[in-house]
Amino acid sequence: MSAGLFGLLDDVAALARMAAASIDDIGAAAGRATAKAAGVVIDDTAVTPQYVHGITADRELPMIKRIAIGSLRNKLVFILPAALLLSQFIPWAVTPILMLGATYLCFEGAEKVSGWITRSGAHEAPAAVTGPDAERQMTAGAIRTDLILSAEIMVIALNEVADQAFLPRLLILIVVALVITAAVYGVVALIVKTDDIGLYLAGSDSALVRRTGRMLVRAMPRLLSVLSIVGTIAMLWVGGHILLQGADTLGWHAPYEFVHHLAESVHHAVHGVGAVLGWLVTTAASAVAGLLVGSAVAAVVHVLPFGKHH
Repeated sequence: MSAGLFGLLDDVAALARMAAASIDDIGAAAGRATAKAAGVVIDDTAVTPQYVHGITADRELPMIKRIAIGSLRNKLVFILPAALLLSQFIPWAVTPILMLGATYLCFEGAEKVSGWITRSGAHEAPAAVTGPDAERQMTAGAIRTDLILSAEIMVIALNEVADQAFLPRLLILIVVALVITAAVYGVVALIVKTDDIGLYLAGSDSALVRRTGRMLVRAMPRLLSVLSIVGTIAMLWVGGHILLQGADTLGWHAPYEFVHHLAESVHHAVHGVGAVLGWLVTTAASAVAGLLVGSAVAAVVHVLPFGKHH
C-alpha cells in the first residue's frame, strides 16, 4: 500500500516537473516570438497615438482602453483562430490574405499623405470638436488599422513557433497577444498623458521638477505631430514590406530581389554603418512601394460610386 502511494507520488512529481518545464518552454518561445515581431510592435505604437490627437483629456484614456480591447479582440477572437486554421489546413492562403490587409494599410497611408499635400485633413477633425460620433469613427478606424498590424504580429509569431505542437502553439500565441497588447497600449497611454504628467510636475515646489514639467508640456504637441508622421510612414513601410515579401512568396521575385540587392550593395559598400544604411534602404523602398500601391488603390476608390464622398 505504502509502496503504491510512494509510486503515485513519484509519478505526480514527475508530471509536475514536466509541466514546469513545459511552462518554461512556452515562456521562452513566447519571448522569442514577441522579440521577432518587435518591428511591427513599434509601428503599432507609432500609428495609434494619431487617432487620439485632438481628443479632450478626459476622453483620451477611455478611448485608448476601447482601442486596446478591440485590439485584443482582433488578436484572440479573429486572427488567432483564423491563423491556426489556415496554417493547419490551407497554409497557401495566409500570404494572399496578409497582402490584402497590407493593401488596405497602404491605402490608409496614401490617403493621409494626400491630406498633407492638399491640406484637406477634414477626415482628421478632432472628436472634441465634431462630437461623440467622430470619436466612435476614430476608434473604429484605429481598431481596423490595428487588425492589419495585429495580423502581421501574430503571423510572425506563428512562424516562429510553427514547429510546436498545437496546444503549446496556441498557448504561446495567447501569451504573445496579451503581452504585446499590454505593452503597445501601455506605451500609447503614457505618450498621450505625458502633457498631464507635465502639468502635475509644473506645480511642484522643486524648481528642477517645475522646469521638467513645463518642458514636457511644451514638447507634447510636437511629439504628437511627429508620431502622426511616423505612424503614417509606418503604415506605408509595413504595408509595402508585406506586399514585397508576399509577391516574392507567390512567385513574382523581381521587386523584392531588387530591393534586397540594393540594400546588400549599400550594406557592403559602407563600412561601420552599412547594416543600418541597408536597413534604411529596405525601409524607404518598402514605404515607396506602399505609397505607390496605396495611391493607385485610392485613385480607383475615388472614381467608384461609393468612394466619391470618402
